[in-house]
Amino acid sequence: MGNYRVCLCFIRRFKMSKEEPPPDVKEAFVKYAGGVAANMTAEQLRSFLVEFQGDQTASLADAQRIVEHVLQRRHHVITKLTKHSLTLDDFYYYLFSMDLNPPISDQYIKETFGDMLFFPEAEYLQEFPSPEELKYRIVISTKPPKEYLRSKNVKGENSFSDDETDDEDGVDTSESESSESDDSDYESYTTGVSEYKRLIAIHAGKPNGGLKEALKVGADKVRRLSLSEKALKKATKAHGMDVIRFTQKNMLRIYPKGTRVNSSNYKPQNAWLHGAQMVAFNMQGHGKSLSLMRGMFRSNGGCGYVKKPDFLITVDSHGKVFDPNANLPVKRTLKVKLYMGVGWNLDFENTHFHLYSPPDFYTRIGIAGAPADEVIKKTEIKEETWSPVWNEEFTFPLTIPELALLRIDVYSYNISDKDVFGGQNCLPVSEVKPGIHAVPLFDRKGSKYSSVKLLMRFEFS
Repeated sequence: MGNYRVCLCFIRRFKMSKEEPPPDVKEAFVKYAGGVAANMTAEQLRSFLVEFQGDQTASLADAQRIVEHVLQRRHHVITKLTKHSLTLDDFYYYLFSMDLNPPISDQYIKETFGDMLFFPEAEYLQEFPSPEELKYRIVISTKPPKEYLRSKNVKGENSFSDDETDDEDGVDTSESESSESDDSDYESYTTGVSEYKRLIAIHAGKPNGGLKEALKVGADKVRRLSLSEKALKKATKAHGMDVIRFTQKNMLRIYPKGTRVNSSNYKPQNAWLHGAQMVAFNMQGHGKSLSLMRGMFRSNGGCGYVKKPDFLITVDSHGKVFDPNANLPVKRTLKVKLYMGVGWNLDFENTHFHLYSPPDFYTRIGIAGAPADEVIKKTEIKEETWSPVWNEEFTFPLTIPELALLRIDVYSYNISDKDVFGGQNCLPVSEVKPGIHAVPLFDRKGSKYSSVKLLMRFEFS
């Protein structure tokens, strides 16, 4: 129930609508469990994961772990007498769980190491395994994610700061000079310079002769070239294929133009589309460009490394490279269905969106990527509700799905002023998992909300 004062005379009351599983969720449950009133066993859940969600690696043990997690969270007590299966509400809870059912995989360790990877079945190891048990196995030892530590918030648990991380000031040291020099020992100085030069693996500099000359690929050495966003735009317009050929053997660094004194940013897509490996941002502020950067680097488990698509590193039999300006056919089609959203009433004050009524939410869903793929679509506005239900579907034909990012932005409509921001997410299309998933939303600075999430379905053809 929410109360909103209108003038000084009376108070409007709004009831919170009960969350109901969308029809697609009910249909999936009926199909795999055998009926609305039935219970879904771990075996049936595994069939759902493999056939409906497209997770070919899902095992019976994975399904059993999901069942146990859901029962423990929803019903708190699991005994030997507990029936280890899911009701429709349990199944809906699982689908809408951000940690149990995320839209992208975490995002490659199990896939890479397979059966060699050792991990405990429970949350913690009660005792160390024997050396014999760990023979020929891979053991991961690292800090828990920040979100995990925040969610636990338990006294006595160890917490860690990020003081260990290194800072980078972004200065291109290859072009800097020392303000002080001691030439009293010239021989020692030249020896030091020679030794230092031998340590430089990739040389950087500013070649003479304009962009065409700068982008020439040398057979004798690799190097790094730095271009401003303005110079990149000029280079890609006139020498697009030369830029790609250069990045196949050399490093290309792009940086914001100097007039961005307010710490704004440029669109990174053009740099990524032409193979640039180092795309620098102003990190002091926030906005669309930084959200796209975070979306790109959610790939590969968010480790900070994303492999360049094959089409940017291959050369055909005629010596030609990819032409980013060519008209390309649709390679893949993404279909997105947005069911509903919840959690704003838990993460925001009652009057954050409107003073006199609940929010009027709508969602913008679109693609950021190659110019031919970029589009923004918008749902209907759902008036005066904290739990909007849209049940709307959108189709996105993609010519370069490898570099496409799915943008999701939620706003509350405001007739008299700017619409109020309600959360965003940006997902790499190449890693989006098919099926129904819970999609967390983030604030403008990239911090995840505690409770706000969307329920969405993804299909590829």
